[in-house]
This record gives sequence, structure tokens and C-alpha cells, in this order.
Amino acid sequence: MNLEEMIKRLRKMSLEREWQNFHTPKNLVMALGGEAGELLEIFQWLTDDEAKKIMTSEKTSSDVRDEVADIFTYLLRICDVLNIDLESAFWQKIAKTEAKYPVSLAKGNAKKYTEF
Repeated sequence: MNLEEMIKRLRKMSLEREWQNFHTPKNLVMALGGEAGELLEIFQWLTDDEAKKIMTSEKTSSDVRDEVADIFTYLLRICDVLNIDLESAFWQKIAKTEAKYPVSLAKGNAKKYTEF
């Protein structure tokens, strides 16, 4: 996956359509939330077993892929507009999370780190 190429493509698409006035940080974050809501809606009333099998249906798997792609697209645009290095942010956050949730305390439970 080449994040830089994806960001360049999205930036080009936005510039060609003159969307930069609409692609403000606030608007992009709101759009990201909306797309996350659309993904949530697909899963909303499913049982855990149904949710685990959602990708076995051609219709629902297509819908899930589309919404995940929309979420990723908005996330990349947010990173571009705010000049965030997504890969660096990812690795920094993983390190913080590993420190907050040491294996010896977090293994096999879903407690928040403040409960250890």
C-alpha cells in the first residue's frame, strides 16, 4: 500500500473538482463520522454470529467494503489537509498502546488501562 500515492490521487481529485473549500478539517471529520455511521448501520441489528459471517454475502460484503473505503478515504484527506504523517502517527500510537496495556496485565481481558 502506498499511502503517499493514495493521498496524491485524492488531492488531485479534490483540486480538479474544486472541493478544497469544502474539505476543511471540520467538514472532513464530520464526513468521516457519517461514513462510520453508515458502516455501523450495516451491523446495527446483527447478532455476533451474523456479524462474523457478513462477508459471505455478496451484497453485504460489497456494502462493507464500500463503507470501509469511504472511511479510509476521509481519513487520508484529513491527514493530507492537516499535514499528518499517518504511518508515523500509527507507529507512535501502537507504542503508546503497548505501554498502557502490558501483556502481563491486559492478556485475556477487556479492561481499560486505568483499571489495572
